[in-house]
Amino acid sequence: MKTFLGYHSEWNLGSPGGWDYQRTTQIIGKAVWAEINRIKPIPVVLDFDHPMLYPIRGFIDMLLKAYKRLDAGGQGLIALVAEEETLQDVVENRNLVDHLNLVEGISSALMAPHELELQNGKVSWKGRPVSLIFMDFNTDVLLRLHRERNLAPLLRAVQEHRVINPRGTEPINVKSMFEVITGKNGPRFHQEIVQRTPWTRQFYPRKTLGPSGEDIDDLMEWTRHNWDDLVLKPERGYSGKGVRVGKVHSSADEAINLALNEGGYIVQEKIPLDLWSEEIPVLDAELRRIVLERIQTDFRCLMGREGLQGFLGRYGGVPTNVGSGGGVQPLAVLGPGVSVRESVELINQGICGINYNDLEQVFEMQNRMAIKESFTYLLGPIKIALRPRLINHDQIDALKDYCAAVWADCLTLETMWKAGELDHLVQMEEEELSIARMHPWEGSSAIIASDGLFNFMDTQE
Repeated sequence: MKTFLGYHSEWNLGSPGGWDYQRTTQIIGKAVWAEINRIKPIPVVLDFDHPMLYPIRGFIDMLLKAYKRLDAGGQGLIALVAEEETLQDVVENRNLVDHLNLVEGISSALMAPHELELQNGKVSWKGRPVSLIFMDFNTDVLLRLHRERNLAPLLRAVQEHRVINPRGTEPINVKSMFEVITGKNGPRFHQEIVQRTPWTRQFYPRKTLGPSGEDIDDLMEWTRHNWDDLVLKPERGYSGKGVRVGKVHSSADEAINLALNEGGYIVQEKIPLDLWSEEIPVLDAELRRIVLERIQTDFRCLMGREGLQGFLGRYGGVPTNVGSGGGVQPLAVLGPGVSVRESVELINQGICGINYNDLEQVFEMQNRMAIKESFTYLLGPIKIALRPRLINHDQIDALKDYCAAVWADCLTLETMWKAGELDHLVQMEEEELSIARMHPWEGSSAIIASDGLFNFMDTQE
């Protein structure tokens, strides 16, 4: 059976995003593919409309099911709560509210956390009771904002289990949890998950076991000597901030000193380069020619209690273990018996054979569509790859099994945390932990993500 190779670089169990970006990417990518084929037909049939390429559909379905469980009368709002400064800028949050308001009998609104209130003992917004909340930030941000503005109504919603991404996932929503999976407790997790997890250790002066089970007497010195094959990153970081990558950042001493001074870092084995990179056609504006550029591909799987919801295709500018910069990539499904590798080569050759001026016009069309869809970041449109990333039906089935294993293993991690087995790894202040205890997860409705550096090039396992 055809499947896929690769690792997950991290999990997000708190408030993952990206569930609507792929929908917009697919709309634009499908139009770009049609225009490319108008200019130069490419003999590859692609499906841009597979349900897994639109994860927002599964997310909305999960929200509606949770809403019905919490509000049988259907009188309350579904609230999307986000930091005040993001309300106008994060387009997928606005889009989600718009999608929900199109559902008969459903009302939704986007709001800042301090806009919630308590009326007659009920969590409300502008006088209307709130039945369900998706909160677009993690518990550390919730606690900071609570200290600034007293978010008692939002905390009441957490306590009443009205937050779809329960706070009980937070203690295991740190990158250091991969130490549990790649350590002595590995046999408690699915074999596939262990195999796809890069060796990880909390970074501080200590003894531990290395990637091959070897004894490490001094993790600091071992990291210095093996720096080319390692990555240092904050265990609660995002967007590549504070990350140091062996060979990319040449000074091991600078990376080690940064990690020790900042605290809360992990060290991780570098994922093999041949597992994550692909070549895509890009426009070289200076030379006015089309060239193939090797980029890091990042594949996000979004899942809920009912299983896999869909995918997000991204590419980044930092090699291995972390995505940063770059943009998004359309995804397309191949029919049965069609080779991914051969199809990619045909598409690359076809695009590279297009006249530069013609492809430049396609690129400009892509940007116009992005602006029309409000698919922008800061001063311009989000970067979108000209070539879609390809996947086949067997690989989608394998990813469904993979996501079921991720969900189950996260439950194992939660069970270990509640039993006190992870106290040495969880570095959260007591007030944040008390919020986490208000709403244990225990497999309840949630959206979680696994960011994977996966290779779909017709691999066999």
